[in-house]
Amino acid sequence: MEKEELKIVNKGLEDEMEISGYRLCRWKLALVGIGVLCTGGFLLLLLYWLPEWCVKGTCTRTSVRDAQVVLLQSTDEFKRWFLAKVRVILAPGRNPFDNLDSQTTLTVANGHGPSGGLIRKAQDLQVIRYFTLHSTKYFWNDTIQNFEVFIGLEDQKVTCSAVHSEHSAGLTKTQQDYRKLFFGVNEIAVKVPSVFKLLIKEVLNPFYIFQLFSVILWSADEYYYYAVAIVFMSLISIATSLYTIKKQYIMLHDMVAAHSIVRVSVCRANNEIEETMSTDLVPGDVMIIPTNGIIMPCDAVLISGTCIVNESMLTGESVPVTKTNLPDPGHSVKREAGDSTYSTEEHKRHTLFCGTSVIQTRFYSGEQVKAVVVRTGFSTAKGQLVRSILYPKPTDFKLYRDAYLFLLCLVGVAGIGFVYSIVLSIINHVPAKTIIIESLDIITITVPPALPAAMTAGIVYAQRRLKRIGIFCISPQRINICGQINLVCFDKTGTLTEDGLDLWGIHRAEKGSFYLSEEKVCKEPLVKSQFVACMATCHSLTKIEGELSGDPLDLKMFEATGWILEEATEEETSLHDHIMPTVVRPPKQLLPKSEEELYDLSSSYEIGIVRQFPFSSALQRMTVVARLLGEKRMDAYLKGAPEVVTSLCRKETVPDDFSEVLENYTKQGFRVIALAHRRLESKLTWHKVQNINRDVIETNMEFLGLIVMQNKLKAETPGVLEDLRRANIRTVMVTGDNMLTAISVARDCGMILPEERVIIADAFPPRDGQAATINWRYADNPFLSPFCKLVTDLLEPRVQQQYHFAMNGKSFAVITEHFQDLLQKLVLHGTVFARMAPEQKTELVEALQSVDYFVGMCGDGANDCGALKRAHSGISLSELEASVASPFTSKTPNISCVPSLIREGRAALVTSFCVFKFMALYSIIQYISVTLLYSILSNLGDFQFLFIDIAIILVIVFTMSLNPAWKELVAQRPPSGLISGPLLFSVLTQILICLAFQTFSFLWVKRQSWYDTWTPILDETKGNSFSEVYNETEDDDHNIRNYENTTLFFISSFQYLIVAIVFSKGKPFRQPTYSNCKCSFASYCMYVIVCVPFHWRMMMLFIMLANAAVSALVEVSVDLRGSRCLSWLCCRRNKTPKARYMHLAQELRVDPDWPPKPTTTTEAKTPPSPKNSSSHSLSSS
Repeated sequence: MEKEELKIVNKGLEDEMEISGYRLCRWKLALVGIGVLCTGGFLLLLLYWLPEWCVKGTCTRTSVRDAQVVLLQSTDEFKRWFLAKVRVILAPGRNPFDNLDSQTTLTVANGHGPSGGLIRKAQDLQVIRYFTLHSTKYFWNDTIQNFEVFIGLEDQKVTCSAVHSEHSAGLTKTQQDYRKLFFGVNEIAVKVPSVFKLLIKEVLNPFYIFQLFSVILWSADEYYYYAVAIVFMSLISIATSLYTIKKQYIMLHDMVAAHSIVRVSVCRANNEIEETMSTDLVPGDVMIIPTNGIIMPCDAVLISGTCIVNESMLTGESVPVTKTNLPDPGHSVKREAGDSTYSTEEHKRHTLFCGTSVIQTRFYSGEQVKAVVVRTGFSTAKGQLVRSILYPKPTDFKLYRDAYLFLLCLVGVAGIGFVYSIVLSIINHVPAKTIIIESLDIITITVPPALPAAMTAGIVYAQRRLKRIGIFCISPQRINICGQINLVCFDKTGTLTEDGLDLWGIHRAEKGSFYLSEEKVCKEPLVKSQFVACMATCHSLTKIEGELSGDPLDLKMFEATGWILEEATEEETSLHDHIMPTVVRPPKQLLPKSEEELYDLSSSYEIGIVRQFPFSSALQRMTVVARLLGEKRMDAYLKGAPEVVTSLCRKETVPDDFSEVLENYTKQGFRVIALAHRRLESKLTWHKVQNINRDVIETNMEFLGLIVMQNKLKAETPGVLEDLRRANIRTVMVTGDNMLTAISVARDCGMILPEERVIIADAFPPRDGQAATINWRYADNPFLSPFCKLVTDLLEPRVQQQYHFAMNGKSFAVITEHFQDLLQKLVLHGTVFARMAPEQKTELVEALQSVDYFVGMCGDGANDCGALKRAHSGISLSELEASVASPFTSKTPNISCVPSLIREGRAALVTSFCVFKFMALYSIIQYISVTLLYSILSNLGDFQFLFIDIAIILVIVFTMSLNPAWKELVAQRPPSGLISGPLLFSVLTQILICLAFQTFSFLWVKRQSWYDTWTPILDETKGNSFSEVYNETEDDDHNIRNYENTTLFFISSFQYLIVAIVFSKGKPFRQPTYSNCKCSFASYCMYVIVCVPFHWRMMMLFIMLANAAVSALVEVSVDLRGSRCLSWLCCRRNKTPKARYMHLAQELRVDPDWPPKPTTTTEAKTPPSPKNSSSHSLSSS
């Protein structure tokens, strides 16, 4: 057939895949069946391991539309293959949101329909094709000629007003059943596989299949003891693995199942309320949130009432969040303004997410708190999280890629030995059975079966050590990656600085000018001021069990006023139509002293909060609408970032020296929040305010002044950053705070040294037909005197090596879009990124990774979830034991965990290299021994193999991984891959040394005066000679008892111990081997156990000592001079660095125009277009 155009599902998403269609082919199936019989089932295993071969070997290509089987390949760097069977259902429509006749009922073929057993004529039903992959259903869409996923209500791209007007009435039972056909049961089903299924899956692992092949081969060669030992170890390994996997499934199932199935009340289209199970919910259902709270079984958007929610399950932040009802622009004063399309991300302050706990609800005049279901099952926030745990993305690390290449090399070596043994056996007329067995035996020797277990040991030990110091890991494979981290991004508030803020003072403004700054707010003259009213009302605090709860900043601000917060009870809310949900009032002692005024004020001066527009990270502000008791008109109070607040205020109310005052505070490291107020029009009633858009309120405000908060550095921060700096690990601050505040904190904590310059990049988007521009300016350095500044300016070349870039989120967005080639240069020296939105933090991590940095991210888990997931190593300082967003979670609430994690990562990485090199040498040493013995038609005996593998190899492997991490971070980093010059040189030199000493011993023993050639037939040796002791008359079909065997066995046994000690590196990444008591004791025991015949014991001992000395000397030389020697030999002294950031740094050192000079402008040459060119030019401003 003609090749169909390539189709892609999940386009632009993380799980984007190419899809192709196939139909089953009978003759191919027959051929595969014959092949399976001929290969004894091995072909079936191969098709199981390689799904693309399975599909292509049993099916023929067809269009995706007509496919019976689909083959999918991920478009990421891993290029993974998946196959899925296409199934069919019958339904009365193709879209879950189609309108159906109310009189019509439904049925579905194949038993896939709802349990209601609805009926419709078969000819009216439509065939719908779908397949399921990773707990997600993909349905065929004739319009786009491709498969698509139905996520939920967002598929309709409904506007906020449409949510209220079209989806607030609820669904009929028929509509619910119809939608359930497409969205399925609202359940995050984590099925715990049976032990039998897990066993089959585990046993079919290529590693165990290879072991099974080895055991069969050894049994055929009568190596029964060794085969039994390997079977015993494999059974223990399988049992341990099954227990661990089963336990993880049960834990995940219990975590998901807890409270996931509950009884809920839903509103039907006929205004009835029906009790149903949460599993029956579908997008479009309207559920009633109970007053006593609930753990949400789905994602739903609030359309009436308010909820207090604990979202710690999603964000790791245990501070309760206030969720308000979705604004209804259809009832606003300006109907056309702000009727945006609803999305869970943009309107998360109005969305209740699955798995989060609703603590309290509030409602008015008998109205119930209602929410429209938008997503169910695995499409919810919790479902996507569980799916990422069930189907994790592979860890991409050079070590693991190189490990496969290294194993392929070993297979190649095994192939050479395989051919060698066959040729040698044929020349010596060895029976065919023996040729087959001994040739295949070479393969089992060269590829070590215990390699995966040995590699895992170091990671397991590192994980245990991390747990002891309070760092929990949910992705153990990332521990090795931590050893490569060379840049760490830090959030500021709660990470570098204390979580809580202290009120330093206030700076009020009135009629366009500032008053003097004041320390206290809680004083009599200010009680009735709009400034204090704004502080007392503009927050999202609530009372939970009588205690004030909410954002720590809001708490500090409200406590500074000394006011009292009271919330209406359920009885009060049901009595009145317009009762205020929250009331704040000053305490009596703050009111004026006269009794008459005291009486009037205490009964009348109360402010009720009518409506909240919660704080948004993207908007960087929060607004409330409040009303003073007895007043007809309402007031709007706003707080937020000073730059944002002043942009919403009338210009005449903002003081002329605002910028200077703000800069003065931020340079000192204070966090500054601006306040504003506006008296609303009398036509704005309570009902209108409930549905108004915030943009209508947040305009023409009156500037009230500044709140100055002090954010102290954590005691551990400067010391940790100094340790990282000495270790050549870059540190970057990424925060939502003001840029000058962030720069000040960066200087205080040592991220920017006193003598170093800070260059601020102010980027502006294209406007009025002009291209995007970047204005460069140098931040003032408070640590330098004017004379020092002059000297620094004169020493321009020296300054070039000591500069940092700083920018805010808006500038970062412009640079990302319009100056792509500058972005990499900026992140190379970018140290302070301020006013960054959560998604911009993720983009920054990706930009740093694009220049080959290994990026660590340390945050408090609240706004850093995306960046924590995206970084090579995300470390959350959340109080929870395991943050769902981060691979690592520290119970210690400061950044001292970062160097500890990097140290353990380096130790684990070096341990992995040591173990891999040792296992490779173990295989090669045994391979050399066996190959030499094959030349005289001999081999190692069963007990000799058993002794080497059990008593030497396993003991050494599991004890050499116990070396703890070195106590301090050093500037040197361990290599990232096995395929590197020094590592390969180390392995090759040790192989040559072992080969030389074994070959020398093998040839030398034949030159001894007492040596006699031994054959299986010769058994007449008598007397007191050496041969009488070791060559007694016994059956020896394998020709094991000979001098060559004995010599090579003893020499090789010591070689295993020698390379174990030589490869077990200590400083600077691990503690020295002698500090590892278990490994030292094991090595000593091996030397005591392995004895040699008395007559030539001393000579053999000298050979072993010489071997040890040469091996140690060569390894030390490789460590010290290996890289330089290889560069010299390969004539690559001026080699270009592999890492892009190092290559960029070299280029910028010789660039006379970099860094940009102060008061210059960089301009994009091209006007704004869909594909912006990143070319630019510099000009003086």
